[in-house]
Amino acid sequence: MNRIAAAVLIAFSATGAVFAQEAAPASAIQAPAYNLKADVERVMKEFDVPGIAIAVVKDGKVLAAEGFGVRKRGEPAPVDGKTIFEIASNSKAFTAAALAMLVDQGKLAWDDPVIKHLPDFRMYDAYVTAEMTIRDLLVHRSGLGLGAGDLMWWPTTNFSTDEIIHNLRYIKPATSFRSAYAYDNLLYIVAGKIIAAKSGKSWGETMHEWILKPVGMANTTTSLDENKQFANVSAPHSKINGKAVPVKPMPVANAVGAVGINTNAEDIARWMQVLLDNGKIGGDKRLWSDKQAREMWTAQTPMTISTPRPPLAATRPNFYAYGLGFQLRDYQGKLVAMHGGALQGFYTRVLLVPEAKLGIAIFTNAESGPSLNALQYRLLDQHLGAAPTDWIGRIADIDRENQAKEAARVKGEAASRAAASKPSLPLASYEGEYEDVWYGKANIKRVNNKLVLSFAKTPDLTGEMEHFQHDTFIVRWKERNFNADAYVTFSLDHDGSIERVRMKPVSTETDFSYDFQDLLFVPVKKEKKS
Repeated sequence: MNRIAAAVLIAFSATGAVFAQEAAPASAIQAPAYNLKADVERVMKEFDVPGIAIAVVKDGKVLAAEGFGVRKRGEPAPVDGKTIFEIASNSKAFTAAALAMLVDQGKLAWDDPVIKHLPDFRMYDAYVTAEMTIRDLLVHRSGLGLGAGDLMWWPTTNFSTDEIIHNLRYIKPATSFRSAYAYDNLLYIVAGKIIAAKSGKSWGETMHEWILKPVGMANTTTSLDENKQFANVSAPHSKINGKAVPVKPMPVANAVGAVGINTNAEDIARWMQVLLDNGKIGGDKRLWSDKQAREMWTAQTPMTISTPRPPLAATRPNFYAYGLGFQLRDYQGKLVAMHGGALQGFYTRVLLVPEAKLGIAIFTNAESGPSLNALQYRLLDQHLGAAPTDWIGRIADIDRENQAKEAARVKGEAASRAAASKPSLPLASYEGEYEDVWYGKANIKRVNNKLVLSFAKTPDLTGEMEHFQHDTFIVRWKERNFNADAYVTFSLDHDGSIERVRMKPVSTETDFSYDFQDLLFVPVKKEKKS
């Protein structure tokens, strides 16, 4: 998400309270205590993050479960260890764990065909439908493109979970089955459906009964409706005109298997302890077996290792893969199992270093992947005994450079357009109803002599269209915090009528879940009156 959300999924970060360094030999010169508070405050200022919550566990002890900054910009209520954040795709580990529990119970196997448990499940290709396994649902190798189909749940839509799963059959693959890694959310929605089918309860009820209650995560919820019972809840913040401001929450009741958990630093510390203890919850009790713990942290799908810029060379892993609900890589010679999460107004990250018995969680109420990355490496270095590096400064410099390059690229595209060109047709000819095979319908109509595009099942996805060049327009969404303006290009048939409409984001930093490029709208033919 450098698309914004990809930064959250592919990199990682951490922070906590003020920790003393490990005791050095008496003969050694004592280093000053690590001042995490100073780092966090620097990060909040540098990357414009209103609030951050941190949890750190080490060697079976909770070293930190606290907060910094405010829950909502403009209001004084502070973030603390009980402040609830939407953790988005860090929910995938919970879904993977519930499936592992079903495997232990003998109710399914990782390599069972999905159609054995959901007979109506269909992918675009019949072979993939027949061969897709429970394991395949979790490891991002289905052949779907990056974020394919996410517009059925992001931003908030009127699709039901069952409609999303049904429409998978209409999404064309980007690669062949099991040949490449491409992050997706829809198949975790399918996984959530299977959990509900096997447990006889909803995904949320199953999470509470099987995981949250046994672990002691009393302030963790599985929906925004549940959040209403708590006063200590963080507001989401998104950038509008370059400044993080409070925005309305984004309910995702139809995608809970992928992004449904909301929790706080105190509760996530308990969850990390269970993960580091291979499913144990005290004494002889456990949620899942050692065998399933190993399975979740075993590489399933190789991921591409990119070469970072020289200032970040030390962050380059030697291996990089996806397990079951976790990304797997190395840092400082040790395995790291981690994941990131991104929803409107929240970026989060959880990482675990099993060999060091170390768990770190970072929750932010803003949309800044670089803030997570900077804190992550600072805290990892602290607890893995690495020499300190000014990751905050290095990552901030690169972030500013990236933003400047992207702004220049977008400005260059605008400057190089055929500004004198005109649309091929009168504006009235672009009006009408259009339909994509997996998303459904969108409408274009004139309002005050301007074209307005509206997505039928996404109430907030509506915006005015301004002419860019020829038969390409830019739709500027009314909800400016989306930061997802998109090109809309009309193609004409031989008779001058509109044949199809394609879209793609204007900025490469647009979150990949705005998968406009996967849409192919065609005009809905009007029935002739008899």
